[in-house]
Amino acid sequence: MKILVCIKQVPQKDAPLKLNASGTWIQEDVSWEVNEPDAYALEEALRQKEQHGGEVVAITAGPARAQQVLREALAKGADRAIHVEDDAFATMDAVNTARALAAALADESFDLIVTGLQSDDSGAAQTGVLLAGLLGWPHATIIIGIEKTASGVRVKRELEAGNYQHIDMPLPCLLTIQSGINKLRYASLLGIKQAKNKPVRKVTLAEVQEKLGKNLLVIERLYVPVKQKKTVMLDGTAAEQAKKLAEMLRNDLRVL
Repeated sequence: MKILVCIKQVPQKDAPLKLNASGTWIQEDVSWEVNEPDAYALEEALRQKEQHGGEVVAITAGPARAQQVLREALAKGADRAIHVEDDAFATMDAVNTARALAAALADESFDLIVTGLQSDDSGAAQTGVLLAGLLGWPHATIIIGIEKTASGVRVKRELEAGNYQHIDMPLPCLLTIQSGINKLRYASLLGIKQAKNKPVRKVTLAEVQEKLGKNLLVIERLYVPVKQKKTVMLDGTAAEQAKKLAEMLRNDLRVL
């Protein structure tokens, strides 16, 4: 199978985040890493290649710094990479990110596209399914198992309350992968050396610009929640205190 893996670069989980001057996003002077759900998608793609042969291609949309996640994918075993590169992709919404990825893949032909279920920064879980819609492909989400069949793939989806769903999917299709589907591998020293010689195709913003539109989701303001602590003492008998507490929960906090 020829498999495409969509990977995003996100701030490290323990990175101290600071807002930019306009308060619309974070400052860039933080440490970055591979989005964890995408790492599981990459691992699953590599396992499918090892079992059935084919090619694994990694793609990302982001600034020049995002090439780091592609190099990590190449070091783990991906065959080549595509970088849709521009600073604008750092704050682009899911719709336009999906449009840019679809435009960059116009000359490619894949059997399967896998993405992480969602990104650790925005957490929208939209880019993968939007890309499937733009390509006109069937898709399935929250995948925790993939089995190659004669007619396509049979996938296992995680549902609520400990339930699962098995679906037969034709190829080509797009799957969004749940974290924990497999055990992540480390890049070997040989893999790191080989990654330096693997091709990375760059796609500029100008090459996909005509497919993009105005961001449908705009972040107007980010802020750090103000820590507040207020203690209210209730007097009277136990019955009177219980009545006052119920009234506060019903009328002031509206949780009853």
